[in-house]
Amino acid sequence: MIRRLLDILIALLGLSITSSILLLVIFLIWKQDKKSPFYMAPRVGRNNTIFRMVKLRSMVSNADSSGVDSTSTNDNRITPIGHKIRKYKLDEITQLWNVLMGDMSLVGPRPNVKNETDSYTPVEEKLLLVKPGITDFSSIVFSDEGDILEGKEDPDLAYNQLIRPWKSRLGLIYIENRSSLLDLQLIFWTVIAIISKPKALKWIVKQLIKMGADTDVVTVSMRKAELQPSIPPGS
Repeated sequence: MIRRLLDILIALLGLSITSSILLLVIFLIWKQDKKSPFYMAPRVGRNNTIFRMVKLRSMVSNADSSGVDSTSTNDNRITPIGHKIRKYKLDEITQLWNVLMGDMSLVGPRPNVKNETDSYTPVEEKLLLVKPGITDFSSIVFSDEGDILEGKEDPDLAYNQLIRPWKSRLGLIYIENRSSLLDLQLIFWTVIAIISKPKALKWIVKQLIKMGADTDVVTVSMRKAELQPSIPPGS
């Protein structure tokens, strides 16, 4: 009940504060090709239910017809204004609407596409027992997901080998330790990460150590070494 109340209050506050910026960006997206500035992204939510996640459109219209789910920074489907949207995470602001609607929470494992959740291991399926969120540990650790996938011949394969194994582990750690206090801390450090990601990573590493996370998870979360192919938890 407290978590839901916080979700509603902070979502309303966030949308109110950013409304002028959103309106400007929405106009600029529409102006470039006269197509809808929104992309209703199908995602898998709690208990394996499908919902439409509201995002500002950062790609050309009908970009998902390519069949590629993961997006690198150099993806030629991204529009000029789309690069700015992705850089400053503006498409995550509109997801506050999903929070108001109850599809998502402010904090929780990031929602995934059905192609990915269909391949979840039994351990990863625990991620679908809670509402997905706008941010969590992995949202900060892998905020540069597009850069990680840049230049990869198969972005989807690279995502599943380099990012998914650790993203899932961090999501499971959050679920095991979640609380209203941790949620507020993650929201705060998500904002700080936009200004100084190293400071946010330092905080995350401290929290993971306190929570007894595996050494490998802690090391990867430092993001000081190049990511190596791994397997998802439960494989």
